[in-house]
Amino acid sequence: MGVVVPKQLEGQVWPSEGGGDGSPSGLVTCGSVVKLLNPRHGVRLHSHDVRYGSGSGQQSVTGVTTVDDSNSYWRVRGKTDTVCERGTPVQCGQSIRLTHINTGRNLHSHHFTSPLSGNQEVSAFGEDGEGDFLDDWTVLCGGSYWDRDSEVRFKHSSTDVLLSVTGEQYGRPIHGQREVHGMSYSSQDSYWKAMEGIFMKPSEFLKAEIYHSEL
Repeated sequence: MGVVVPKQLEGQVWPSEGGGDGSPSGLVTCGSVVKLLNPRHGVRLHSHDVRYGSGSGQQSVTGVTTVDDSNSYWRVRGKTDTVCERGTPVQCGQSIRLTHINTGRNLHSHHFTSPLSGNQEVSAFGEDGEGDFLDDWTVLCGGSYWDRDSEVRFKHSSTDVLLSVTGEQYGRPIHGQREVHGMSYSSQDSYWKAMEGIFMKPSEFLKAEIYHSEL
C-alpha cells in the first residue's frame, strides 16, 4: 500500500522505497514518519487508544502483523526539550523521541512490569507530543547514521532497557497483538528496521556535510 504524502510535504520527502546505500537519501531523518518492523517476529510497532489494565494504566504499545494499519506510524523527533530540525539525519548514538501519529503520545518506558512477560513495561505517554524525559530512546546502530536498510536497536535512555518483542500475545480487546517491552540484554528480539513511511529530505547543507564526512 502506498504512502499518501500531505500537500505541504510534497517535494520535501522521499517515498519509502530505495535508499540504504549510505547516501543521504538512504538515511532516517528527523521529522520523518515511519513504521518500524521487528524482523524476528514480523510485527510493526503499534499503539492505539487502549490502556493497560495493570501496571501504569497508560496507553498500550504492541506489535502487529498487519502492514497497512495507520496506528503503526511514528514521527522521529529530537529528545525531550530539544528540537531536531526537520530533515536532519539521525546519528548512531543520538537520543530521539518516537511520537505516535494518531494519538500524539510518545514511546515511553519506566519501572513498571509488563503484563504478559514480566519484563519492563513500554507505553505511550504525554499529550500532543509532549511528555517527559522517560520518552527518550538512544538509537544504536553501526556507522555514523541510522540507515533505512539497516536493523537498529532502541535503548531507553533512562533505564537502559532495549525495545523488544518476544512473542507473547494478548487476548481481547487486542487479540493476537504481541507484547512490546523493555529487555535488559540484547538479542535478535531487540532489532528494528524502518519500513513504510514519509522520509524528510535533508537540506543541501546537510547533504554536503555528510558527503565530506565520508571522504
